Amino acid sequence: MSSQNTTSAHDSHEEDVIESIVPLMPIVLPIAGGILIFLLAFIAVFMA
Repeated sequence: MSSQNTTSAHDSHEEDVIESIVPLMPIVLPIAGGILIFLLAFIAVFMA
């Protein structure tokens, strides 16, 4: 029974990288999209 407690405590201690990033997605995605659109527009104006 103690082995189950140690494994569950060990599993709860590990934090997945994706799970830590997911709450930041509503902030990160619009910023990344804005930067991408700005860069694409800058390239289009520079090439014209």
